[in-house]
Amino acid sequence: MTGKHPVFPIAWRIESAGLIADTPAGSVYEATLADGTRAIVKHLKPKVLEDSLRGADFLDWRDGVGCVRLLARSDDMLLMEHAGTTTLRDHLFSHGDADATRIAAAVLRDYHRPSDTPPPASLLTLPRYFSSLFDKAERDHREGVKGPYSEAAAIAEALIAGQRDIKPLHGDLHHENIVSGPRGWLIIDPAGLIGDPALDVANMFSNPLDRFDLTRDEERIAAMADIFAETLGRDVRTILRYGFAYGCLSAAWHEEDGNEKDRDDELAVAAAVRNVLMRT
Repeated sequence: MTGKHPVFPIAWRIESAGLIADTPAGSVYEATLADGTRAIVKHLKPKVLEDSLRGADFLDWRDGVGCVRLLARSDDMLLMEHAGTTTLRDHLFSHGDADATRIAAAVLRDYHRPSDTPPPASLLTLPRYFSSLFDKAERDHREGVKGPYSEAAAIAEALIAGQRDIKPLHGDLHHENIVSGPRGWLIIDPAGLIGDPALDVANMFSNPLDRFDLTRDEERIAAMADIFAETLGRDVRTILRYGFAYGCLSAAWHEEDGNEKDRDDELAVAAAVRNVLMRT
């Protein structure tokens, strides 16, 4: 074994492992198995353990269709296939944003394919998922504060009431959670939701996070909405409404964490999405 790492289950037959990332969800190790196969081990952090295990349930249910394969799991560790090292963010920088969006749409179609297996019971429903937005809107109402949260909460409530084609969702789809490797483009790190598939593209409008030239570009937002609406067989306004509601939800999460910069960045994207929605 190489470097410091947790004690891996003996049955996984890991010969070597090295830390490649430390994320809010867990420490990620690139590992070599006894047969020479490369794999990924994720050591989950207690604060988000429930959320991470819900994502693992999604991977187990999807069983490699459009997403990375879950090879084994323990109480707080996941052993997964090595999906590759090229992210959609990398591809965007080398091949352009439009091509990256088309790839995301193809990946979406792939992992949304029907399954004969019932979905996991652990998946998070959209009313619970949007709870931070609803709470923020209620606080603003009590305090007489006017802002985007109340409008977004009302839109989210209407969208939830009118959900269609409810199915398991990735729940955190963005350019760094789509990876290319031996099996092509796959998703990694699902949040594990269940609901309207139109929600699954909402986070794409806010990404890549450091490309404000893209995420606040209303022509780009409109073009993405057109592609995703065609992919999902939905109207463009529904895609944009989910995008606006999600942007305000993400801002509410950042406010809960005391992160004003990221909150304001998300609100700026949400405002741009709203502008496109208002003229659509």
